[in-house]
Amino acid sequence: MKSALIKLHITVFLWGFTGVLGRAIHLNEGWLVWWRMLITSVSMWALVLLFGKFEKISLKQFLQIGGIGVILALHWLCFYGSIKYSNVSIALTCLSSSAFLSAIIEPVVFRKRINFKELLFGMLAIVGILIVYYGNIHFSGGIVIGLIAAFLAATVSVLNKKIVAGYRSHTFALYQLTGGLAGLSLLMPLYNHLFPAVNIYPGKTDWLWLVMLAWFCTILTYILYTQSLKFLSAFTSNITLTLEPVYGIILAFVVYKENKDLSEYFYIGFICILLAVVLQTFAFTRSSKDKTIQYYE
Repeated sequence: MKSALIKLHITVFLWGFTGVLGRAIHLNEGWLVWWRMLITSVSMWALVLLFGKFEKISLKQFLQIGGIGVILALHWLCFYGSIKYSNVSIALTCLSSSAFLSAIIEPVVFRKRINFKELLFGMLAIVGILIVYYGNIHFSGGIVIGLIAAFLAATVSVLNKKIVAGYRSHTFALYQLTGGLAGLSLLMPLYNHLFPAVNIYPGKTDWLWLVMLAWFCTILTYILYTQSLKFLSAFTSNITLTLEPVYGIILAFVVYKENKDLSEYFYIGFICILLAVVLQTFAFTRSSKDKTIQYYE
């Protein structure tokens, strides 16, 4: 139990670290995500083939899983775009609202009643976002992009939950990342035309940060996360996941001194959002039979 909890906290800390790494990479958000997905996909294919874990799936299954991978790629694109247009703290604050967006999207996908208690928690989160927006209007572009990233993250979570049963976790992740890379590769010429990049190739230090994103913040966290779920309760797992934006914001304060760029309204709004997340986690854990919420950062 103790070992599993440590693994989960390492996972959440590394997820929080992705924002700090994203700001350090001297590429625009499109090429940053493309290189991250390329390195991650190639590495995962190498590991799967090396350890004999490769499993074939049908074209229909690949298109289904890979399609969600494209949404995941767009989520990452918007998340890092939010960082580029504002900062890490703003992007993570917006991303923390994804749990409540899931509460709205999930009933539509699974055709079940909306949980009005979760909607109330969502209203508290919305109040928090409005406070953050009001007090940091100079970051309005980053906030809007961050909320789109949160919506896409919630969509990925709900769709994953719908089809993940029946697949081994490494197989699902492999084809999802591969599909996401393929879809993003098709979109990049248009994206690069609309948002021309000064550089499309990583610099020397960028390679280091990209490898860390791929190997430590994606592949390693996937391994640690799936291992920890075998021994932890849903409540423990879900409440620990709420620390992801906290870890990330603390790191951003330490590394980039972002606290100097934020008004006091940011802290009030963030506390509202974090409180809503904690309350929603309590309600979810009591009412749901699922082991944990789906998360993939």
